[in-house]
Amino acid sequence: MSLGLTWVKSMGGPLIVVPVSALQYWSGCTEDGMIMGDSDQPDDYDRACEVEDLAEVIGLHGHSNASALVLGDEGATTCYLPEYRAFMRWLAADSDAELLAATEATLNDPATPWEECGLWETDGPAVLMDSVEAGKNLDLPYPDGRGQPDQAPVFLPAGRWRVRAFHRTDDSPWISVVQLLPEADDVQPAMSQ
Repeated sequence: MSLGLTWVKSMGGPLIVVPVSALQYWSGCTEDGMIMGDSDQPDDYDRACEVEDLAEVIGLHGHSNASALVLGDEGATTCYLPEYRAFMRWLAADSDAELLAATEATLNDPATPWEECGLWETDGPAVLMDSVEAGKNLDLPYPDGRGQPDQAPVFLPAGRWRVRAFHRTDDSPWISVVQLLPEADDVQPAMSQ
């Protein structure tokens, strides 16, 4: 991985994209949830793990107007390509250059059979992160000294985004792409990054 891309790794569960303005509402995996605790009430991480599609929008508890985009199917290492407004997921490739070339070919091919994954609304920039982490802890170092949680900025103007995904594992390299397309004229003018 050497193209200067910011990759986000998962500890096993799905990755998620949360608006910066709503990070404090994402609690991640808690001792009150089904995985860590003995509760029958799902926490945010449990809800993200329930996503079986390539991508799905879920609400944020405590914030009636904000939602998060779960990159489902598997916890593949992922980066954001701002020029395409797309998430490139590493499934199987010999290099990031090979993966990027295959992803760009997919994005530029009008015959790509995209799967529609709903609408996602954001009030501006977001963060790509591991869904197990609490949003409020993203900038805190781990107690054992092994750094901070992985994260990558997702620069977006405010608006509603049509989410579409493509996944291919029958030919090398294996690729998975989730792309955001503006819904009609609902996207605000781009802000400086």
